[in-house]
Formats: sequence, C-alpha cells, structure tokens
Amino acid sequence: MLTFRSLELEDKDIINSYLINQNYRASDLCFTNLYAWGKKFDTQFATDNDWLFIRFKDNSGRVSYLKPIGVGDIKKGIEIIIEDHKQFDSVFQIRGITQEMIDEIEKAMPETFNYKLNRSVSDYIYTSEKLIDLKGKKLQSKRNHINRFKRENKWQYKTLTGNPELVKECKGMLDKWMEINTADRDPSLAYDDFATTIMLENFEFLNLKGGLICVNNEIAAFSIGEILTKDTVVVHVEKAFTSIHGAYTIMNQQFVLNEAADFKYINREEDMGVENLRKAKLSYQPDILLEKYNARFK
Repeated sequence: MLTFRSLELEDKDIINSYLINQNYRASDLCFTNLYAWGKKFDTQFATDNDWLFIRFKDNSGRVSYLKPIGVGDIKKGIEIIIEDHKQFDSVFQIRGITQEMIDEIEKAMPETFNYKLNRSVSDYIYTSEKLIDLKGKKLQSKRNHINRFKRENKWQYKTLTGNPELVKECKGMLDKWMEINTADRDPSLAYDDFATTIMLENFEFLNLKGGLICVNNEIAAFSIGEILTKDTVVVHVEKAFTSIHGAYTIMNQQFVLNEAADFKYINREEDMGVENLRKAKLSYQPDILLEKYNARFK
C-alpha cells in the first residue's frame, strides 16, 4: 500500500528527480505548480523505485490522480493507484492526461478507460519565436499595443533572475494589483494571490525565472516562469496594470525575449474556463493546444 503525504518545499529534489525525465510539456508536471497550489487541492505524493504518484482533490472534492510518472511498467503503475483508491468513496479518475499519455495507457491497458476532454485545463503552447517577433496579420494588434506602449511610456525591462530585492518589490505590486481587482474578482483569484506569493517568497529556491517592466521607475508588470522540460519554459504568473495600455502585451514579449529565447516552446498554462482569459490566450494563436482528458473506467 502506498503512503501518501503532503508536498513540502524540501520535497523538491525527489519530485524533480522523476519529473526531469518526462517531456509531456504539461504544466501540471512541475514541482512549483504542485506545491504552490497544493493547499487548495490537498495535493499529496508517494514514490516507489519506478514511479512518482500524485494524488489530489478536484474542484468537487473527489480524490483524483495524475498519470504516474516514471520509467517502469505503466500498467503496474496504474494498478497501484487503482488499489490505493479503493479506500475512497468516489469514482476512480486520472486527470490531466494528454493524447501522448492516452496512447501509452491504451497500449498497456487497451479498452480499460473512457477519456473525456477537459477543455478548461488544456494548456496553451506557443513557439518562443512567435511570442518575441509577433509576425503576421493575425498578431498585428499585439504589435500595435507594444508600439503604443513604447511611444507613451518611459520604460525599462529588469530581470528578476538573480535579483532578490526586485523580487521583494513585486510583492508590493501584487498587493496593489489585488486591491484594484478585488471588486470583480472570481473566487479563484484569492488563491492565485496565495500561490503567487509562495513563488515570490521562494523564488530562488524554486529556480524560477522572471522579469518586470518599470514605467517611470515603478513596477507596471511582472512575470514568473521556469524551465518545464528540455525544450519548454512554463509561465506561471503574469500581472500588469491594465490602466497602462499594452503593459500585459509587452510583459509577455519581454519575458520570453529576455528569459526564454533559447527554448523552443512557451507553455502559458490553461484558461480555467474563464472566458476573457480564453479569448486572450487564443488571440496569440497557440501553436499547440495541449488538450487534457479525464480517464474513468468504461
């Protein structure tokens, strides 16, 4: 029987020792996300010689699992979490499964599961070249926003990587951003604030990358990400004051240009089913919409 326990900061190395060998490009498979959102979803983990197992609760409080990550027999890995789940009074489900994962599961356990698309947690992935150059007619508006921002503002990009004092200053900007957005925020925004604070407070330990945009020597936007796989950087956080036209657009571009240009892909995570967020992420014309599915027994 597996012994699961909650993730702590000191578990980073053991978790990463399993995650480092996968290349699914899924934003779920990242210690920072697992830890920073761990309290909200009661995320726990267990390991054996071959596998990392992640167990959590979905938005309805049902115990769920990620696909086991490791190098062993995937059928055996899934059988282990099936057995673990027998203690819970809920439907067994594996969440966040990409098509590549489905192919692996079907090869090992054909016709065992039904797979249902979960569009709200599907990841938006772009080439770094696209987000830097913003070429083409479909991205003309992005270039226009950036050009206007540059015309109207005295601005500067500063890297957060290796600059702990600037990281601390971003917490002050985050507090102001939350105050402005309190009136119309959705219920998940309060925890987004909590998770972002965790990242800022543990920026160096988590090996995060980041940058900020200053306008008139005050922070107008900041972004936080990290290396996800050998060819992909994931963006965890992007905050900007909408009162400054183009602040989000230039933050997006400048983070990739300065912190992630050497990587082929940028994963900007999911839209959580939020209409405005979905519209914004689609407007950048994703090169890959990494669809994720939930698996349940047939």
